[in-house]
Amino acid sequence: MSKDLLTLPHPDERTVMEGYSQNPLDFFKNCAREFGEIVPVQLEDDLICLLTNPEHITEVLKNRVLFVKGKDLQILHRFLGNGLITSEGDFWQRQRRLTQPVFHQQRIEDYGAVMVEYTARILQTWREDEVRDVYNDMMRLTFNIVMKTLFDQDMTDNEANQILYSVEEAMNWYETQSVTNYADQGELTPADIRYQSAMEQLDQAMYAMIQQRREQGEMKRDLLSMLMQVQDADDGSKMSDLQLRDEAASLITAGHETTSNTLSWTWMLLAQHPQVREKLTQELKTVLDGRLPTLEDLPSLVYTTMIIKESMRLYPAVTDLSREATQDCEIGGYFIPKGCTLIMSQWVMHRDPRYFEDPEVFIPERWENDIEKQIPRGVYFPFGDGPRFCIGKSFAMMEAVLILATIAQKWKLELAPDCKIELQPSITLRPKHGIKVILKQV
Repeated sequence: MSKDLLTLPHPDERTVMEGYSQNPLDFFKNCAREFGEIVPVQLEDDLICLLTNPEHITEVLKNRVLFVKGKDLQILHRFLGNGLITSEGDFWQRQRRLTQPVFHQQRIEDYGAVMVEYTARILQTWREDEVRDVYNDMMRLTFNIVMKTLFDQDMTDNEANQILYSVEEAMNWYETQSVTNYADQGELTPADIRYQSAMEQLDQAMYAMIQQRREQGEMKRDLLSMLMQVQDADDGSKMSDLQLRDEAASLITAGHETTSNTLSWTWMLLAQHPQVREKLTQELKTVLDGRLPTLEDLPSLVYTTMIIKESMRLYPAVTDLSREATQDCEIGGYFIPKGCTLIMSQWVMHRDPRYFEDPEVFIPERWENDIEKQIPRGVYFPFGDGPRFCIGKSFAMMEAVLILATIAQKWKLELAPDCKIELQPSITLRPKHGIKVILKQV
């Protein structure tokens, strides 16, 4: 007979309200250290449960029928609609199957030259001793890359700003909503009004892109053309403009947000660890000798890849995954009621001293000797796990390594004296005030 969750040690109501609202990352990390592998948390009217046993995490993430996306993503329906990130069931499976060909390995390899070319372009505008917000630079760069590779769009500054502003407002609004536990806000707040306006701008940009492609009548090899051409096997119908808009918004957000944040945290970490930066410089000199990297160089950029993996360990683009139980079930001998939200935190697991020595320290060398094969599944999962693991994992890893190699062999980024680093855990983990750096030629 399964046991009652609330018989387990868990934080009291005051600790929950104060800790979660002030710093959800530290709150969950402290819960894991203090209360164990299954931690029930009563958050107002909602029962949530933090899982830190890798077997439990893997069990939940692999069962997409029993455990569906949590309530937190439901509030993003206006932003992401019924796209890959938020959809469930047969519809999600269909959309995933239709989208998968764009991310086949051979197609992804074709994108490598675009990634390097677009990175080289921004470097032409950089100057010695210039102060820049590298977070903004990485956001714009990865956005331009995803628009070109997936949608064959060369965006003007105005078009890019319109979409990036919309995504920014959605991220800020989501952070506010999640911390207040999705409570009924009554009258619209200024943040609500900005969010609604931003979503109208996003719709305008997405539908304009779709309409332009329809009017051109030219079907290309990119994602948008593939989605526009695909027909339902049963009735022969094609995706509506609304469906196309939802998938485009989801893939634009997931396709550039995660990589831009990973790179931003990587530049911060390299600036804080000059010995790692020097070792990176030596590898780039040996492998590239001043030329731009290519896809064929990736197997030789071993330390560069380890830096990206370690950056994603300490600052995962997504800090936690939530799943809601669709029916009563059991985990680890404890009763999980229907509707209970289960939290699997990359932030917590990636910093767990049970699996990582000196877990708070940036040590790329820890990824030598196939450590990923030595730690249990469910410990390190920056791209998620199970059937809903990130469809763009290979795309993102290749992009991050190529961009890092392209920039780092020419420029060293030092943190500006007035650079204030503050974590902003929203849909993704962002630097709230950006990351101001001073450019120095290598």
